[in-house]
Amino acid sequence: MVSVHVERLDHLGLIACMIKDFGLIRMIDARLVPDEQEEITPGEAVAGMILNGLGFAHRPLSLTPQFFTNKPLDLLFRPGVRAEMFNRVCPTFYTRRY
Repeated sequence: MVSVHVERLDHLGLIACMIKDFGLIRMIDARLVPDEQEEITPGEAVAGMILNGLGFAHRPLSLTPQFFTNKPLDLLFRPGVRAEMFNRVCPTFYTRRY
C-alpha cells in the first residue's frame, strides 16, 4: 500500500512562489552579503519575515521558529532549512549596521 504525506501550505505557498519569481531573496543577498556563519541568508530571513507577517500579524517576530515548525520549509525556501534557523539569524540581522 502506498502512503501519502500531506503538508499544508495555505496561502504561504503562493507568497513564497511570488518571492522566488520576483527574485527577492537573490536581490537582498546581492546587497547584503550572507555571513558564512549563518545558516540562512539575509534574503531568506526577509522572506521568512514576510511569510510570518502574512501568517499571523499579532505575534512578535521572536516567535518565527514556532510559526514555521509545522510548515514544509523545503518547499517554501530550499531543502535543508529548519524552523530553528530563523531564531538564530533574526537578532543579528536586525542589529547589523551597514
